[in-house]
Amino acid sequence: MALKRNIFFTLLFLNTLIMHHVKSNPVIANGYDPMEICIENCAQCKKMLGAWFEGPLCAKSCIKFKGKLIPECEDFASISPFLNKL
Repeated sequence: MALKRNIFFTLLFLNTLIMHHVKSNPVIANGYDPMEICIENCAQCKKMLGAWFEGPLCAKSCIKFKGKLIPECEDFASISPFLNKL
C-alpha cells in the first residue's frame, strides 16, 4: 500500500513538472525580437501609468536603439526618460 502511494505521488510530481515545462513561455524556445518586446513594454507601461507615461517617445526610443534599452514598468530608472510631470 505504501509503495503504491509513493508511486502515485512520484507520478503526480513528474506530471506537475512536465505540465509546468509545457506551459513555459514559447519566446524562450523560439528566440525573441528585442524590438517587439521593447514596444510591447512601452504599451504596457502606457496602460499602467496613463498620462504620466510618454508612450510614443518610448516607442521611438525602441526604434532608435533597436530594442537594446527595454523599459520595465516597475523599474524607475528604465522608464524615467518617458515620464512627464503633467
